[in-house]
Amino acid sequence: MEEQPSNTRNRLRQRLKKPYRLVILKEDSLEEVGAYTLTPLNLYILVSSILVGLAIVVAMLIITTPLKRWIPGYGDASMDPELIQLRVKVDEMEKQLELQKRYTDNVRQILTGEIKPPVEEDQPSMVKDSLEEVQRIEEDQMLRNNFRLGEGLRQQAAIQASDNTSGRPLEKLYFTPPVKGEISAGFMPDQDHNGLDILAPKNTPIKAVMDGVVILSDWTLETGNTIGIMHDNQVMSFYKHNSSLLKKNGAIVRAGEAIAIIGNTGTLSSGPHLHFELWYKGKPVDPSRYINF
Repeated sequence: MEEQPSNTRNRLRQRLKKPYRLVILKEDSLEEVGAYTLTPLNLYILVSSILVGLAIVVAMLIITTPLKRWIPGYGDASMDPELIQLRVKVDEMEKQLELQKRYTDNVRQILTGEIKPPVEEDQPSMVKDSLEEVQRIEEDQMLRNNFRLGEGLRQQAAIQASDNTSGRPLEKLYFTPPVKGEISAGFMPDQDHNGLDILAPKNTPIKAVMDGVVILSDWTLETGNTIGIMHDNQVMSFYKHNSSLLKKNGAIVRAGEAIAIIGNTGTLSSGPHLHFELWYKGKPVDPSRYINF
């Protein structure tokens, strides 16, 4: 009984080492091309070595090349530096687009009358003033971030900085009259008339009151062809009811440069004139106090 396992191992060892002759013959003439002596053990070692070598080559390819990204569970794709950088850029672009959309919507709502500007009070509350100040600062910051795009806008910002107008009171700023003519309707914010109506001859060019960047150049139902400009020192100007617009969004304009042609567009217009609005720190102000028409 004890010799039986030993005999079995001996027979298995003999079979593995038993030589076999592999002869290769030509099919047509049966001429011997080659002959090889093999044993099952040698054949097993050869096949195993080939398989191990292939496994090593495949493993090296996976480890040292991007192929590993296609293997489920191998590493964390979210930790790829390129993907992280792309995600950061996409997030920044989404934030900028959202800020631009919010600010554009606010400007459009103001122009169409959906949002009424606050009326000056003799004794406004400190809480209300604080909230309004924060809102004005945020809106101004959003505007600067959104519309100073491209090299041209950066150059315009540098020019404005060199003029040293930032921080000046509104009374010390110089405004070019958008048009010379008779004022037919004055500044009446309590009646939702946040600017001046100025009469002028047909085809009179409308001029920018200060250097700035066009933030709105579009048509609305009530105000017709409307153009808005963001200036330095938290000043904005709007020109409404024009017959045509000469500047597009993002355009840099100089003081006195023609930006539109006077007209009679929009449902709120009853004749050819310019409706001009001047905004300072988020509130409309009376243009006649600062501009000689």
